[in-house]
Amino acid sequence: MTLTNIVILVGGLILLVVGAELLVKGASSLAGILGISPLIIGLTIVAYGTSAPEMAVSIMSSFAGKADIAVGNVLGSNIFNILLILGVSALVTPLIVARQIIRSDVPIMIGVSILLLIFGLDGKISRVDGTIFFIGGIVYTLSLIYQSHRQINNSDRDEFAEEYGFLGEKTAMIWVRNLVFIIGGSLLLILGSRWLVSSAISIARALGISELLIGLTIVSVGTSLPELATSIMASIRGERDIAVGNVLGSNIFNILAVLGIAGMIAPDGIVVSQAAIEFNAPVAVAVAFACLPIFYSGSQINRWEGLLFTFYYFAYTSYLILDAINHDSLPLYTTVMLFFIIPLTVITLVTVALQERHSKRKNIS
Repeated sequence: MTLTNIVILVGGLILLVVGAELLVKGASSLAGILGISPLIIGLTIVAYGTSAPEMAVSIMSSFAGKADIAVGNVLGSNIFNILLILGVSALVTPLIVARQIIRSDVPIMIGVSILLLIFGLDGKISRVDGTIFFIGGIVYTLSLIYQSHRQINNSDRDEFAEEYGFLGEKTAMIWVRNLVFIIGGSLLLILGSRWLVSSAISIARALGISELLIGLTIVSVGTSLPELATSIMASIRGERDIAVGNVLGSNIFNILAVLGIAGMIAPDGIVVSQAAIEFNAPVAVAVAFACLPIFYSGSQINRWEGLLFTFYYFAYTSYLILDAINHDSLPLYTTVMLFFIIPLTVITLVTVALQERHSKRKNIS
């Protein structure tokens, strides 16, 4: 590993973040002009824009024949998005969870996560699997846009003006400026993804660690920086719909569109390693399921729940590191997590959810 590889990796991450910021800014402004609601902007335009680095990296990895980076990038990003981004955002301020998210988007995220696990059982995401994912992504997006036009109201339009600086003008200059942002951001994403993938491969080889681990950690965290910045800033500004919608929309998009397109264009599909199927994909499914009781309890993510999410992300990362270096403490660490920490957490979450349900029924009666 040389200093040059590290510089290229950092440069690639910077280009990805800047490119995603320009893409989100341009696309969100155009969405505001077209009258799309803030929640839907968070679930689609912002989520998809901040997931553009994952898209670029996964496609580049597929062309380079580095499937472990493509799969690890998506799985790692989804786990990072839920556990760390929502966790830190909730620590900044408790996040209100819209009813639509609880009823629709969380079950969809769980469903596509399970589908990814099922598709990967045969050792690869085939072109047929990729096509199914991609069609699902189109249907999901169109349904959100349809809902948006049914739900739009004057308060939403006021939020557009405050968030995107749109005051009702639809001049040609506004359209040109935002299109320049979108095109420029896309070009930066392409260049940044090339730098990131090439340097990550070189670093993995130099350190003697698997490309899957690189994808699950360095690459996934790097490509998720736009989601992290967007959700934290949305939390600080009090735009909680965007903060939560950004994360859930990104996770759904990562599976349906990112892996869908990568699977469609890869000549022989995307190979899914045994390690990803046996551990990382199930973790992604478990994390998706964890949203149900936490989101359901009071329809918000409290600070203690945010702390819980954050703890589990570092616990997950610690496991990956201990496993990669074959540390002697790994068996003890695994035993404590499986037979004490995780069961205790499940009991706590179920108890809180049941108490909340009982409280709602009591208030109704």
